[in-house]
Amino acid sequence: MQLKTLLASAAIVATLPFAAFADSAANKAFVLEALENTLLAGDVAAVERYFAADLIQHNPMFANGLEAQKGVVGFLAGSGDFKAEYFRVIADDDLVAVHARYEGFGPTPVIGFDVFRVEDGKIAEHWDNLIDEQPVNPSGRSQIDGATEIKDRELTAQNKAKVEDFLTRALINHEQVDFTQYINPTNYLQHNPQVADGLDGFGAFMAEMAKQGISMDYTEIHEVIGEGNFVLALSEGTLGEDAMAFYDLFRLEDGLIVEHWDVIAPMPGPDAAHNEAGKF
Repeated sequence: MQLKTLLASAAIVATLPFAAFADSAANKAFVLEALENTLLAGDVAAVERYFAADLIQHNPMFANGLEAQKGVVGFLAGSGDFKAEYFRVIADDDLVAVHARYEGFGPTPVIGFDVFRVEDGKIAEHWDNLIDEQPVNPSGRSQIDGATEIKDRELTAQNKAKVEDFLTRALINHEQVDFTQYINPTNYLQHNPQVADGLDGFGAFMAEMAKQGISMDYTEIHEVIGEGNFVLALSEGTLGEDAMAFYDLFRLEDGLIVEHWDVIAPMPGPDAAHNEAGKF
């Protein structure tokens, strides 16, 4: 989806007479404008208009503060190869989450989720989770295709609660839950590179993991961001013996999960280049 289209959509939403969504919509429009005029334009001078002087940065490769952000923009501008495509953008109060594909960070395009916190008219904090783009999964789905339309905004709180309850019970507490209470048993589209559609696909993947002696354990949910039918959960845990960050995006219909995207990446080690703020 083109950024100009997203900007226009955000501007339209911001005019809707729903006070509960006004701040979220304005923040979404602001973040998209900031990305357009700094990272995509390669304009270092524009950084001060959009980012706070004491920006908190959770990407371990970059330091906190405005000067470091200027360095990021300058580096990408100097590479001449940076490109970004934004597929889903959801806003929840002061948080704006972007599901994107990037080129120019290295030889392989990366898929990622970026989360921005807006405070006093500036981007004050940034989190992300990135992974190299992978081939399509067993059902032929990529990490970025699928539904994009945001709807059912009046169900945001309900959908966030459903996702948090599912992750807590099934992946943190490992309860014997009835998955059909959370996931549509006949319509579940999967974008994880290794997992096929449907509950059967999810079950087969987990069984293969268990066969190899690999467990996937979530230990803490740090943030749940929702807008209507889309909910993004930021969590940490382990995959086998490795500490991991899990960013899971869910789409819900009629109170059930019908589509899932994720980015699973290693947690930064103690020797991370810049890790003052930590991953979360």
